[in-house]
Amino acid sequence: MPRLYHTLSTASLSLLSGLLHAAGPLSLPAQTILGGGNDGRDLRLPLARHTIDSERIHAANAGANLSEPLQRVPGLVALNRQNYAQDLQISSRGFGARSQFGVRGVRLVQDGIPLTMPDGQGQPALFDLDGPQRIEVLRGPLTTLYGNASGGIIQGYTGEAPFHPTLDTRTLIGSDGLWRSRLRYGGQHGDLNISANVSRLETDGYRDHSETRRDIANLRLGWDLDDASSLTLLINSLHQPGTQDPLGLTRDQLRQDRRQAPPQTETFDTRKSVTHNQAGINYQRRLGNDDLLTLMVYGGERDMQQFLGFSGGNPGAGGGVIELDRRFGGGELGWTRDTRLFDLPVSLAAGLAYNYQGEERKGFVNANGSKGRLMRDEFNAVDSQEAYLISTWQLAPRWELVAGLRHTRVEFDSDDDFLADGQDDSGHTRSQRANPAIGLNWNWTPQLSLYAALGQGFETPTFQELAYREDGAGMNPALKPSVSRDGELGLKWRDDQTRLDLALFHSRVRDEIVTGPNQVFTGRSTYTNAGRSTRRGIEFSIEQDFAHGVSGYLAYTWLDASYDSYENADGTRYDGNRLPGVPRHSAYAELLWQPAGTGFHTAIEAQGMSRRYATDDNLHSASGYGVVHWRAGYRHQLGNLTLEPFARLENLTDREYVGSLIVNGAGARYYEPAPGRSWLAGLGVQYQWR
Repeated sequence: MPRLYHTLSTASLSLLSGLLHAAGPLSLPAQTILGGGNDGRDLRLPLARHTIDSERIHAANAGANLSEPLQRVPGLVALNRQNYAQDLQISSRGFGARSQFGVRGVRLVQDGIPLTMPDGQGQPALFDLDGPQRIEVLRGPLTTLYGNASGGIIQGYTGEAPFHPTLDTRTLIGSDGLWRSRLRYGGQHGDLNISANVSRLETDGYRDHSETRRDIANLRLGWDLDDASSLTLLINSLHQPGTQDPLGLTRDQLRQDRRQAPPQTETFDTRKSVTHNQAGINYQRRLGNDDLLTLMVYGGERDMQQFLGFSGGNPGAGGGVIELDRRFGGGELGWTRDTRLFDLPVSLAAGLAYNYQGEERKGFVNANGSKGRLMRDEFNAVDSQEAYLISTWQLAPRWELVAGLRHTRVEFDSDDDFLADGQDDSGHTRSQRANPAIGLNWNWTPQLSLYAALGQGFETPTFQELAYREDGAGMNPALKPSVSRDGELGLKWRDDQTRLDLALFHSRVRDEIVTGPNQVFTGRSTYTNAGRSTRRGIEFSIEQDFAHGVSGYLAYTWLDASYDSYENADGTRYDGNRLPGVPRHSAYAELLWQPAGTGFHTAIEAQGMSRRYATDDNLHSASGYGVVHWRAGYRHQLGNLTLEPFARLENLTDREYVGSLIVNGAGARYYEPAPGRSWLAGLGVQYQWR
């Protein structure tokens, strides 16, 4: 196997690889071209790719969480924790399932601007769900060419505003005190295209102690500078003050009252406040007929304060109140060219990227919900330097080869400024990896393509995972990145009525990052490396249009994810155990009726998954479940005014089930229950000046 990957790397270099180039003018930096946003090229790409258009993103739902549209994508598990203090739980082919908050193992991008920090932690709450034209989900070995993630890429594209100025609002109410309202404006003003939206979400939450308020604002400005160049400015802002954290439940607490919050939530007033602001610029310029330069620069700040469910006052505990003051930024310069080599059509590109993250981390005693004495004070910094080469070769009219190499170097530094404990916990660690990948695609017929791909990826621990050792607070330099070797075979079928995707994949992972033994005196989780693990599975989806406005969709995933070798710190071996948080079976189905010319639509959705284990020892688990939802909406035009009422019922049978798991959670609080039967209803109003 190592010899195979050495051959892959050599082949990639010999091809002078660059970034995969979609046909037609590019509108985003090179790092997002892989999926291309060009459905005409979909059959020529040797990777699993699913696109969710704006109609499905806004299909009679709250529009508040990325998990709403992502549930329909095979290979992906996107769960609403019912806990806005910890964000969503998203994993792809089992990568990222360990995450107790935020997203690991999956790279998040919005309009070419990373929503994943340089250390690998992503924040799905930052996605603009009010203005997207589409969301693309990419999986497979070729996605490892795009940096510090093993599970793939989720990228959102904001659509250009309509030519005529348009103002719309959308307001909804629902169960558990849910209220969300947004205001959006878009229009073309000379050479300037403006798209902006603001929204507010308020909810009491399904469980006790889960009240939330979240404000989001997004601005996109696009200029056509001249016939050869364009510039896009993006500004995003999130403000989420005092979000209550209901924590997880033990098995006994779940049986007693699934809506309760454990006593620690009241004792320590568990909550989280976040303010996040960032801006980015995308510039592109075509040089002659063959070269295109792209430049992306971004930067921002994130301030966070979190009150945890323990005091953190013991020596080495680091405090039960965490404060982070983070600054981050970076950029990418890319070059692409369409040319010919060895008398074959070739798309070449190359690029350099740099990202930086610096944060002041402080820890204080949680004095029953108030900030106590200082227990930790340090400055943490991450910087990454990346260079990539990829190319696509049209070997014959129906054959296309994609090959590439990305080299990444990531450094973590921690400077301890809290020496009152008599210990300097400063530390430094560096990781670097060259990731090759190659894929071959064959268009058997105009409707059918077959492909195969191989690649190598890696995933560093985040700073939060590095921040604590098993013997106390302080950087854990022994925690290593995980390395994956991935293979995939796939089939795609496209015609006017049918869209079918089938992928078979296999991944071997070395040094899997897992949640280690919990510290008894702090109640917080630490992280360690398991030996080896394997993921293998099948992804299948089919979308079919029938007569009379009826269409159906089915997505199914079978995933076998288990440890090949893993010895815990106490000597216990978990060889052969299933990876926690990963269901073996998951499925989503939808039957939609949308009569032509009526503006009316309604659909039945079904969703389910099999048993998931909560711990590495596989002694605790959540049973499988299946739930059914219903939605309906109507769009009515009155001159320049458009009205769109909608309604949704979730969990029609009032099924009691566990929505998400906190893998290896402290205090055996693994379970985050999902709501029973719930509802929402709303109205959208749009006015366009013509």
